[in-house]
Amino acid sequence: MFLGQYEHRIDPRGRVAIPAKFREELKQGLVLSQGFDPCIRVYPLQAWQERADELTAPLISKESQRRISRYIFSSAFIDEPDRLGRVLLPAPLRQYAGIKDVAVIIGANACVEIWGKENWDAEKSLMDDEAQGIAERWEPR
Repeated sequence: MFLGQYEHRIDPRGRVAIPAKFREELKQGLVLSQGFDPCIRVYPLQAWQERADELTAPLISKESQRRISRYIFSSAFIDEPDRLGRVLLPAPLRQYAGIKDVAVIIGANACVEIWGKENWDAEKSLMDDEAQGIAERWEPR
């Protein structure tokens, strides 16, 4: 389970240090992919494979499923942290997430999200404003 929020600088090569608390679960490899929100989603390789299996199982018949599969897989990159715990954020993903000098890395339970600071600040503000209403409407499964 990934939890917490951390800010890290992007180095000149486009790498960011993964928070130490996340490294153990990601050291065997990870997949970086475009999120539905303007962020990069990071999955341990094993979790990505499980997610990929879920996404591709019903793909044969529905155009929307094929399209979402293309959206997710065409933006995905496999990587593994270097000895200092850094990963390369590919330029297309950095651009999509609005990541410039500083990235905000958050735990999102089964995955990690990497946000550009401005996008995260806007999202956080929106969540803060709407949390009460969302909590009141939320019904657990």
